[in-house]
This record gives sequence, structure tokens and C-alpha cells, in this order.
Amino acid sequence: MEIFKSNKSYNFMGKRLPFLAFSSLLVVASLILLFTKGLNLGIDFSGGTLVQVQYNKAAPIKEIRDILAKDVRFEKASVTEFGSEEEVIIKIPTTSSTLGKDIGDDLRITLQPTGNYEIRRVDMVGPKVGNALQEKGIAALSLSLLIILVYVSFRFEWRFAVASILALIHDISIALGAIVLFKIDFNLDILAAILTILGYSLNDTIIVFDRIREGVNTSKENDLDNVVNQSVSNTLSRTTLTSLTTFFVVLTLYVFGGEIINGFSFTLLVGIIVGTYSSIFIAASFLVQLKFSISNYRENEAKKEKRAKDKEKLRAQFEQGTV
Repeated sequence: MEIFKSNKSYNFMGKRLPFLAFSSLLVVASLILLFTKGLNLGIDFSGGTLVQVQYNKAAPIKEIRDILAKDVRFEKASVTEFGSEEEVIIKIPTTSSTLGKDIGDDLRITLQPTGNYEIRRVDMVGPKVGNALQEKGIAALSLSLLIILVYVSFRFEWRFAVASILALIHDISIALGAIVLFKIDFNLDILAAILTILGYSLNDTIIVFDRIREGVNTSKENDLDNVVNQSVSNTLSRTTLTSLTTFFVVLTLYVFGGEIINGFSFTLLVGIIVGTYSSIFIAASFLVQLKFSISNYRENEAKKEKRAKDKEKLRAQFEQGTV
């Protein structure tokens, strides 16, 4: 199936500066949100207790807050609606007095005056475990970026590696900004979504870069803009179809998957949109901005090919006993 004509070259690079400016605004806005409001850490990273309560009618949220505020054990608890007006999530910071206890039993007694309800879930994470998970999450993200940098440098050329890392930072920053903007709890599910975005976005970027390298090696074109335009245009149908297929699957998860995975699916939705946009308009633009030289690349490739032939010739002479 072909959405865009493969023999037509679209002038993406002619509009790269407006796209880079737009992306810069999004990244700066996301960073401002991150540094001013910060991530709303879930109990996986901050430690605490999460209790899901379902009522047989609309949950009396104000009454729940008033009752909890009068109890020293729950005075710092936050109460929010969860999926429907009958269900609420109560988040309680972990303290030394709550460690080792089933806080659900205490809460069940405290909430008795609020009506008929059922405690459906109690999740508890200690502060030390939360800090350890936070450190491991940062380490996983940093290590992923480092391995990607090494891999792309080895497979392509250092400018391709730098461009791909910049594109990934662009995607992650905007995704994190959306998480902050929509007040989504940052927990292990969201971290998994961020790492998934890394892989998804990198896959699209590598395909585009592979086509650019192929164009540099096979065409007689010496203008990088023209090579990039043709290469991105050739992959446009594939990128669009893949992204649309993935988008509709994740959208189905977001709409019908329930409140528990809404944060995960929402993050993936943002990542798919931003990752597709960056692989088409941003990643190759970074490559052009880094002054990638077609002539130097071809010269280096010719030298590598010559060294390989000389090595093969020397090996053949050695095997024949002439060396």
C-alpha cells in the first residue's frame, strides 16, 4: 500500500528551520514544566500507600477528605476520582508508623461513616524501595541512550549518532512535558512507556538514516538536502502506515483499557505522534545542521573499501605461500 508516491521528492529540508523552531519551543516549554511543576511521582518512586475504594453510589469525596484530615495517620492523604464517580484513589505518604501494617484495615474503619464501599486494591511501597527504583529508572534511561549512541556511531557515522540522540531527547522531553501538563503519576508503567518510546522512535530514525546512507552511496547527488529529501520521501509511506497501525492499537488501549493503564497508553500515544514527527522532520534536519559532508563520507568509505581489499589480497597471498 502506497500513501505517498515513492518517486516524488518532498522538500522537507527546505522547511527544516521552521520545524526546528517549532520543536525547540515544545522542548523548552516541556523543560519549563519539568523544572517548575516537576513530575508527579507515583508511589513506585516516592513511596507510600495507594488505596482504591469503590462505593455503591457517587463517592462523597469532600466527606472522605474531611474525615481523613481529622486522623493524624491520614491527614496528608490525597483523594481523587478514579475512572468513575463511584471510585476514588487515596494516596497516603509512607511514615514510620505505617510501615509493616496493613493500612487498608485502618482505613476501612475510618471510612465507615462515608457509606457502603469496598476496598478493591492496596499497594504499598517503602521510601527506601521507592528511592532505589528511582535510581534504577534513571540508570536504565541513561544506559539506553549511551548504548544507542555507541550502536549508531558504529553502524553509521558520529553525526548520525548525535542526530539520533538529539531526536530521542526531543521525543522524551516532549513526552515528559505532556505527562506533567496532564498531571499523570510517574510510576514504573510510565517509565516502561518512555523506554518503549525510545525503541520505537529509534527504529523509525534508523530506517530513515539507512535510506539516507544508501542514497549517499548509490546516487551521484552531492547536495545533502536533495539526498535527504529523496530518502525521507521514499520511507514516508512506510513510516506513516506503521505509525497509524500502532497509533490505533494504543488508542484502543487508551479508550477501552481502563483507568489503570490510561497513563501508560497516553504516554505511548504522545510518543508515537512525536516520534513519527521527529523521524520525518527533525532527525534528518539535525544531520544537516551538523554539516554532514557527502564528499568526506564517500572518501572515507572508499578508503575503508580499499583497506578491506588490501587486507583480503594480503590474506590470499599468505594462504598461497607468496608472503
